[in-house]
Amino acid sequence: MSQATISIRVDQSLKNKFDLLCEAFGLSATAAFNIFMRTVVREKRIPFEIRADNTDVVRQKALKAFESMRKTVEESSHSDMTLEEINNEIKNVRNERGEKGLRSN
Repeated sequence: MSQATISIRVDQSLKNKFDLLCEAFGLSATAAFNIFMRTVVREKRIPFEIRADNTDVVRQKALKAFESMRKTVEESSHSDMTLEEINNEIKNVRNERGEKGLRSN
């Protein structure tokens, strides 16, 4: 079987990471691409899902997530907090994060 060459342009960082992973798998990048191409030809499909939700789907998912969060809050036994209490909670969390950061250094 005759050989052909394929040239593609990719980000250098991505190529380096890909090469390292292929090496860890015991493959060359060429072998990995050959496996990919053979799978595509054999199965007549890309062997993983490529998808982009349309705007309506994204909106529906966001609304569903928002409604779920609102329901969780409504069902919780926490009383309403004032803006000052919320700001104090945020300040406390930030202070704790700062202290942890100082301890780990």
